Amino acid sequence: MRENATKNCALIPLLLIPLLLIPLLAHSHEEQEIAEIVVEGRWDPLVGMAISASQGVVGQEDLDLRPRLRTGDILEVVPGLVMTQHSGTGKSNQMFLRGFNLDHGTDFATSIDGMPINIPTHGHGQGYTDLNFIIPELVSKIEFTKGPYDTRVGDFSSAGAAFLTTEDRLETPLVKLGLGENGFGRALAAGSFGVGNGDLLFGLQQHVYDGPWTIDENLDATTAMIRYSESGADSEWNVAFMAYDADWQSADQVPLRAVQDGSVSRLGTVDDTVGGATSRYSLSGKWHGDFGEDDLTVRGYAIDYELQLYSNFTYFLDNPVAGDQFLQVDDRQTYGGDIAWERDLGASLRQTVGASIRIDDIGDVGLFRTSGRVPLDVVRQDVVDQRSLGLYYNVETQWDSDWRITAGLRADAYDFDVTESNIAQNEGSADDWILTPKLSVIRTLSDNAEAYFSAGRGFHSNDARGTVTRIDPASGENAVPVDPLVASVGGEFGYRYSIANRVSVSAALWYLELDSELLFVGDAGTTEASRASRRYGLELPVYVRLNDQWMVDAEIALSESSFDDDSPDGNEIPGSLDRVLSAGITGEFENGMFASLRVRHFGERPLIEDNSVRSDPSTVWNLGLGYRGSAFEFRVEALNLFDSEDDDITYFYASRLPGEPVGGVEDIHFHPIEPRTVRFFVTWRPGGDG
Repeated sequence: MRENATKNCALIPLLLIPLLLIPLLAHSHEEQEIAEIVVEGRWDPLVGMAISASQGVVGQEDLDLRPRLRTGDILEVVPGLVMTQHSGTGKSNQMFLRGFNLDHGTDFATSIDGMPINIPTHGHGQGYTDLNFIIPELVSKIEFTKGPYDTRVGDFSSAGAAFLTTEDRLETPLVKLGLGENGFGRALAAGSFGVGNGDLLFGLQQHVYDGPWTIDENLDATTAMIRYSESGADSEWNVAFMAYDADWQSADQVPLRAVQDGSVSRLGTVDDTVGGATSRYSLSGKWHGDFGEDDLTVRGYAIDYELQLYSNFTYFLDNPVAGDQFLQVDDRQTYGGDIAWERDLGASLRQTVGASIRIDDIGDVGLFRTSGRVPLDVVRQDVVDQRSLGLYYNVETQWDSDWRITAGLRADAYDFDVTESNIAQNEGSADDWILTPKLSVIRTLSDNAEAYFSAGRGFHSNDARGTVTRIDPASGENAVPVDPLVASVGGEFGYRYSIANRVSVSAALWYLELDSELLFVGDAGTTEASRASRRYGLELPVYVRLNDQWMVDAEIALSESSFDDDSPDGNEIPGSLDRVLSAGITGEFENGMFASLRVRHFGERPLIEDNSVRSDPSTVWNLGLGYRGSAFEFRVEALNLFDSEDDDITYFYASRLPGEPVGGVEDIHFHPIEPRTVRFFVTWRPGGDG
């Protein structure tokens, strides 16, 4: 039995380190004048501004009130988006949206302050999206859009996109300490200083966690952010440095047969040496100028990223002696930026011209066979240069008092160059480009209601290595290169009704076709290009403020997904969700008390193409209760309130345990929802009164 109380006591000195910063924070707060706080969130009236019914924005207030198990859960404010985990806490989340099993982010684009988060040609999966470097309390808002209708985004945006923005400054500094079951500990210190004509914001966070598993995760993650910003009458600019470093052990998915015969616990693991380590350091900046009828925005960024990830999904299928553990490596520097020029051409016409560039200098991306984290041999190891350039033009016009039209055209060009490979035949270059038109027609029905028709073309890039591969690195057989860019086409009809600060209702009936699906491959731990697919569905988010104290929300997302061609193997897309339901009730009271109760449900899904094996549905409830005073806030969160034994993720593939047939056994492999866990938080805002 794990001695959690002893572990938590041992963590107290670490968690108290940020207290050393309190005098400095308090002093800074006393010297600066508090600026007016602008709350952005679901209650902002988007009628007259949005280009589709599935576009929205969520502010810090909404983010803060939601109980969350992991950092990546902040994206579940996007209606219909599900964030789960099939491995250790330090690894990127598994994502689902609009009938997609997005793996770790393919077909859903994310960015923070203009920096892309998705990573192409990644060691573990195309479009890998790790949100763990983000400090949720420093996110001012999340803007989201779904479908390929927004000219601002190109790669990975067929299902949608989320744009995260961090705070320029904090109203008051804060120190937040958290302790919980299973060795959970979190400490955060953040605040703002008046420096020169601007504000210097910083945040420093330490996060440790063992988890409920039969092995300890031993997660040790450090996150830091420093951001300086200035704002004048006609211009504003900022520059930010972010740092993140983490290592952990993983309890990966387990085979159902082993759990049923008692040889492995539901919370156990077959290989107790898997896990990983990662780091991300970035420098980014933005300048925006207002020149009367013209606006100019320029952004730039540089990122240094590393990942070493040990996994073992098939156990002893390929190597009955040493096992099937493998190491995936990614070591790169990424540089890029974008520029956007907006101009009013008249009272009812506005145009935007934009360009973006991204360069991924990948010094090492590879796959290695290992045993107990000891290297055995190299499967594939490459050096890759990948470059992309995007250009777009967008025009918005108010046709008359009732009609708005937004139309745009985007062009993206890619160049892939595998300069070195352990297999000489897999070196080479490829390039491709794509045009993606966008259109939204909006009909104003009243001051509070609009109807939308949106359509567009999108795409995702494939792994650069796959575009030049001639020899399969695992089997040694001949291989056919994949298309560099994969197009999608989609559209939706929508409706929005909004009364500021009271009601927000929207509905979207959507359709999407994709030229090539990316599917998870269990024995490789990555994704590969598959057949063309199509999807359609309905989304209905509803938010109602019942009175000054109580708010309720409900989000329903239904979808139908299938491959576009007929095959003897079947036409179902493994892992595609057909329904997502989430709802919550939140109360905030004059005496400082607050509460939030939330439920998230996602339906069963096919695990193989012929639909003969399906997962079970999954439901989880989370509860948060607290008291917020002028200087102190106390909060308790009960995650998985009713101790559900449902699964976070489920796959079906062949694996082999000791003593089983050489060819292995096809079986369900699952990662359970973490059992009920309780966490306590105290936040001190030293600039508060009292």
